[in-house]
Amino acid sequence: MANHSETTGPFDDSDIPGREPSASASAHETQVTLRTPAELADALPYLLGYRPEDSMVLVALHDREGRGRFGGRARLGIPAGEEDWQAAARQLARGLVLGSERRGARPEQMVAYVCQEPAPGESGLDVKRRLEGLAHRLRTECGDLDVPVIEALCISDGRFWSYCCPTKGCCPDDGSPMGLPGTSVLAAAATYAGLQVRGTLRELRARLQPWETTAALEQEIALDAAGMSLVPRILDEASRAAVAEETLSLAERIIRRFAAAAPVSGAHPSDLRDDDLVGHDEAATLILGLQDRTTRDRAAAWMEGDEAGAALRLWRTLARRCVGPYGEHAAAPLTLAGWVAWSTGDELEAREALAMALGADPDYLFARLLHQACNEGLDPEAIRRCLRGQGAEQHAARQVSGPAELSERPGPDPTEPVRPEPVRIASSAPHAVAHPAEDPGATTSARTGTRRRRRVRSADGDSPRAAGAAHGRRRPAGSGPRQSATEASRPGGRGAGATRTRAADPAGDRTGAARTRGDNDEQERDR
Repeated sequence: MANHSETTGPFDDSDIPGREPSASASAHETQVTLRTPAELADALPYLLGYRPEDSMVLVALHDREGRGRFGGRARLGIPAGEEDWQAAARQLARGLVLGSERRGARPEQMVAYVCQEPAPGESGLDVKRRLEGLAHRLRTECGDLDVPVIEALCISDGRFWSYCCPTKGCCPDDGSPMGLPGTSVLAAAATYAGLQVRGTLRELRARLQPWETTAALEQEIALDAAGMSLVPRILDEASRAAVAEETLSLAERIIRRFAAAAPVSGAHPSDLRDDDLVGHDEAATLILGLQDRTTRDRAAAWMEGDEAGAALRLWRTLARRCVGPYGEHAAAPLTLAGWVAWSTGDELEAREALAMALGADPDYLFARLLHQACNEGLDPEAIRRCLRGQGAEQHAARQVSGPAELSERPGPDPTEPVRPEPVRIASSAPHAVAHPAEDPGATTSARTGTRRRRRVRSADGDSPRAAGAAHGRRRPAGSGPRQSATEASRPGGRGAGATRTRAADPAGDRTGAARTRGDNDEQERDR
């Protein structure tokens, strides 16, 4: 195998996705030099923190004493249509280069990857030939920005191919086999540095997606019942404070329950254990109670120390319980999961959870601001300080005034303007009609008859407008109606009758995950 390139990279906290490496190498860094396409192919999961699927990836290189040093990373799902490849390649290249420039570290070179498993009846070589045009577009788009691609690799079916072989016959036609995971020098260095490969994004998202088992129906029934009792109390100013205290008290009990549970090895068994520790009624009460912004912000204070791990498990559990027509309610627990993950240093899960929260509700301001801050590489300590101060204020007020008076003076929101507006019901369809015989949270679409749940939430700083629903209920401005089953679905949606897909990123979020037509995976702006 020819030596197409030589790249040196450190394995320390400065080299995690989303951050540029530090200007000077630490004496404690583990330096690993990569000289061949085989070593670059093996490095990709360690550079991203997970194994990419159906992905186009760019990795920036910075020159240091004649050698390349890894910089930012960017990933975008491969568009299904070849006509979209040019726009996707341009978006990926410009996003990484411009993002690096904003941090004062313009890359000198790039390494490009295209990763996709063969379709039925297709071989890895077929994938390599089919994606050659995409690799070429990545190289030309980077070249247009005066950042040459020194290596472009295709990874498929456990093998890899180089698109930059200097001579014909340099690499075998059927590709070269990938090394066994965990057996390379690079894998040993990553393990020594404490870096982890988290499987795939699909596996990570599965921990946050709603149930699709027979238990989902039981959870939906519990949510219906809880809505009948809790929605009127949340709408009533006199009882709203009591609902908040009950919600937070229940959450605290379950967090302690999680902390006391015996540890289980593996993500899936751990999630099953946590699901067993929370009853359907408990989950329903928490999901509905967290729709109130002030309650959600107080719950966000479980963000560090021994409480953070158990709190993150609880928010994941609640996200999985937002089943059927309650998909939009997942915005609150997903945002809390993303916040706790970011606060505890897990930027990968934070970005995924916040992107899914915005998929559930694109107008969810708390998720949007956290998603932007996380993708910009900001320090979460500023938000932690606000929440710590809020917690101290709440505790002091509780000692003096008791829960009832405390709730009338909610603490400051660290990211959103506090406005003394009442809780509102968010309308879910433009032609929705509330039937008196049904509970306050139910609507029926005039077009399809599909039953949807209205989400109870307080104002997020938006101006109120008429919702067009019965009983004079209002919704925040900008919260567009959900599409019916006969209308065009969102990218990545499940079709008619399905809940809204939460893995999609919101269009127009410049600092977060951007989307091209035909792309059902989110872009990782790891700059």
